[in-house]
Amino acid sequence: MTTTAAVLRGAMPSLRRFWPALASGFASEASAVALLATSAWLIVRASEQPLVMYITVAVVGVRAFALTRALFRYTERLTSHDAALHQLARTRTDLVRRLVPHAPAGLTRTRRGSALTALVDDVDELQNLPLRVVLPLVSSATVALGAVVLVALVWWPAALTLLACLVIAAAVSTLWGWAAGSRADAAVAPLRAQLSDAVVDHLGSLDVLAAYGAAAASRDRIAAADRALQRAVVRRAGAQAGTTALVALLAGFATLVAVLVAAPAVPDVLGGPGLAVAVLVPMAVFEVFAVVPLAAASWRQVRAAAARVSDVVPATVPPQIPEAVAASGTAPHLGAGLALRGATVRWPGDTAPTLHDVDLDVRPGERLLVTGSSGAGKTTLAHTLVRFLELEGGSYTVGGVPVRNLAPDDVRLVVGLCEQRPMLFDEDIRQNLLFARDTATDAELEAMLDRVGLGSWLRARGGLDARVGERGALISGGQAQRLSLARALLHGFPVLVLDEPTAGVDPAASDALLTDLLSAVGDEQAVVLISHVAPPAGLIDRTVRIDAGRVV
Repeated sequence: MTTTAAVLRGAMPSLRRFWPALASGFASEASAVALLATSAWLIVRASEQPLVMYITVAVVGVRAFALTRALFRYTERLTSHDAALHQLARTRTDLVRRLVPHAPAGLTRTRRGSALTALVDDVDELQNLPLRVVLPLVSSATVALGAVVLVALVWWPAALTLLACLVIAAAVSTLWGWAAGSRADAAVAPLRAQLSDAVVDHLGSLDVLAAYGAAAASRDRIAAADRALQRAVVRRAGAQAGTTALVALLAGFATLVAVLVAAPAVPDVLGGPGLAVAVLVPMAVFEVFAVVPLAAASWRQVRAAAARVSDVVPATVPPQIPEAVAASGTAPHLGAGLALRGATVRWPGDTAPTLHDVDLDVRPGERLLVTGSSGAGKTTLAHTLVRFLELEGGSYTVGGVPVRNLAPDDVRLVVGLCEQRPMLFDEDIRQNLLFARDTATDAELEAMLDRVGLGSWLRARGGLDARVGERGALISGGQAQRLSLARALLHGFPVLVLDEPTAGVDPAASDALLTDLLSAVGDEQAVVLISHVAPPAGLIDRTVRIDAGRVV
């Protein structure tokens, strides 16, 4: 699902699941046309005061069509929405499944607001393809053709007139809607993404914006994006309203033309009941036909949403991302440890490698400090060790086994990463720890938090039920790092990579945090500490410095 056409195909339910909706839609709209035609014939024929036996069938038909119209409308809504929502769930799941191989290194240039808009609003818009495009077009087209045949049986000149009016109405209303609303339709999705980006950026950085007096400017950016989106939505709604009005005018014109064409045939060729059918059927047909230009507008909106969804997922996985291989679920034996030889690594989208010919060994139980200036390649090294990035050159082995022979998920059973900005979910402390080991008891969780220096803090917060906020908004940077380490220790990684754990911590507290983090790790576990801040003496076995992507 990497092209717009592929997204659209994926949004369409299978014919096996969707045909009941198509059949019900046709039956409902056909019943509406048949109801008006039968009613018109019955009223005029009854005015001629025939014997009741000559109009009994029409009376029964009116009742039957009135009931079937409502019945089939209900079954059409039920079956169409069931099929569309089922396919919507599959589409969203498929989108997430295709995004996962790119994360996290392959999505660094994707804005969170844009991805959120694609996953929520744009994918929701795709359900309108079967509901507001395919179903109305198929039902309306078949019913309109059937109505033309019905009128032809009554008086063929009126049928030709109806067919011509339908073709003209379809062309004029569609062209009008395209000219008036296509630009607004194309603008709505990007403007919605811009608004989402602005809101996410504002809420995610509110503390920094407030500290530097930039919160008002950020709010102005949100307001400007909202006004732009509002203008586009109003223009789109105006185009749809104009299209509906145009169809209503053309429906009246078609009825008037039907009178002019059919009237000369009365009473010699066409009787009174036949005249009523020839004149009033076009009204019913145009009521059904009114959804056609709206379906064209919905098509433009759906196609724009599909284009945005396809843009979120890159066409191919970058070669810098390891190939997804089915994991065995068994952690490779660490053996003598990790070894990089001549490792050259490029970040996705970069023109030049970030790491050049790096040689590095991580032995079991070793405490290794990797230091260097910002941008030297320390985070790239961390992502390489946990197999978020593929080597462009050189080799990487775990226990003497090349990682190319191992599934990335299996390597991550050995090497765990505590990120610079830990991902914490908007849940309680318990849930933020349990996904590392879902069988852990509350006592084990509390013991692990004591081990990383959060015991007294946990008790002060009221226990494991305390919430941490979205991305840890309710706790400090140091507490987030300790929670992240507790989660990693709970999982039991033989090798831990700590990427700049003091980045969000006050400098005065960084020594205490590093002491607690390194002391909490067991002697049998290796630690790769990536930091531009040196820890207190006695905590590190060896130091490696990276400068301009090379070990010096």
